[in-house]
Amino acid sequence: MAPAPGDRIVIGRVVRPHGLAGEVSVEILTDFPERFREGLAVRLEGPDGAARDSRIATVRPHGGRALIRFEGIASPEAAESLRSFDLSVAKDEVVSRPDGFVFHWEVEGCQALDRAGRPLGVVKELADVGGRPLLVLETARGARDVPFARPIVVSVDVAGRRIVLDPPPGLLD
Repeated sequence: MAPAPGDRIVIGRVVRPHGLAGEVSVEILTDFPERFREGLAVRLEGPDGAARDSRIATVRPHGGRALIRFEGIASPEAAESLRSFDLSVAKDEVVSRPDGFVFHWEVEGCQALDRAGRPLGVVKELADVGGRPLLVLETARGARDVPFARPIVVSVDVAGRRIVLDPPPGLLD
């Protein structure tokens, strides 16, 4: 998930209309697809910057995506007008998550330090590469990829904007 303008988090993207009742097929862009539920308040933001607030009227799974109908959208033409729109929710609409889980946007910009407290760089991105999380760290020597896993990641302090790493020799060279 990525931050959207106004401290919002993008959780999905409309791919195309589906059927004749105003449903759309939505690509799920969250680790918590259960957050798509009837009554959820979302902002629909178009590629041209157009935005409007809406609510999910119905939702059902379909082939790895979600089929969603929004309040006020009842025709294929109205659904077509939402093609490529992002669905976002307020950042404070946080879902419960497993211990140790962090959102991508929470670690981007964090300072990376070694166990002794020496700076190693700044986290530019938490990427998903082949199904595995990878920190992209901007160091004095350029960008370095660091597996986001123990024992390399010792601790993550989201509030303090710090990540302590114990990289093996050569990883950051």
